[in-house]
Amino acid sequence: MTNITVEIDEYGICYVQLNRKEQANSLSKALLDELKSEIESIKFNEEVKVVVFTAAGNKIFSAGADLKERSSMTEKEVVAAVHYIQSVVHLVSTIPQPTIAAVNGSALGGGLELALATDIRVGAIEGTYGLPETSLAIIPGAGGTQRLAKLIGPGKAKQLIFSAARISGQEAFDIGIFEECVPLQDVVQTAKELALTIANNGPLATKMAKQAIDLGLLNDLETGLAIERASYEKTIPTADRKEGLLAFKEKRTPSYIGK
Repeated sequence: MTNITVEIDEYGICYVQLNRKEQANSLSKALLDELKSEIESIKFNEEVKVVVFTAAGNKIFSAGADLKERSSMTEKEVVAAVHYIQSVVHLVSTIPQPTIAAVNGSALGGGLELALATDIRVGAIEGTYGLPETSLAIIPGAGGTQRLAKLIGPGKAKQLIFSAARISGQEAFDIGIFEECVPLQDVVQTAKELALTIANNGPLATKMAKQAIDLGLLNDLETGLAIERASYEKTIPTADRKEGLLAFKEKRTPSYIGK
């Protein structure tokens, strides 16, 4: 049994599952190695239209870093391990296709940071969520201090991180960590339905929309508008754009090929 399982369905939806439920789906080096390899493959797979991250067990999405593994490390090894988990989680954010985290269970520390690196998050009402690292005399090290602050604002992010608070799924939804919050048993299905809706749209268009949004957030409005124009222009000469117009004219569902 591997630490990561990957399946691509007939609609081009790629399901990436953390597969260490007996270890609370913690992010061991072996799991991160596999995740990195799979992401590198997914990024260049033209069959993949949407990526959904989820976890085995439907109880704990991920408890974060494997602290048992880390407890035997030297300080130098810990530094390297933190750099590595940050780099792999960041790699998730570089996937060109739209990504969804189906957070089917509690997510703490690196587990929540992994979800924060995706585009859209569906959480469980019953779950517990947070970045509790300061209670262990460390800080979030897989992008949490940056992504959480950008997502929900610096004040609320500081409150959660400084206090090491653990919040409910409903609270996470209310402050903007989750885009959808549903009962635990419905999390994966809700994410699948959303992924299918996205997959039915032009694959190049969703990639360009993601690129425009992500790059725009890093720049001022004028630069962002220029990025939007450049991203739009890449969709104009495509077969999919012509198919979309023709399907609209003929009042039928378009058949996109990603070209």
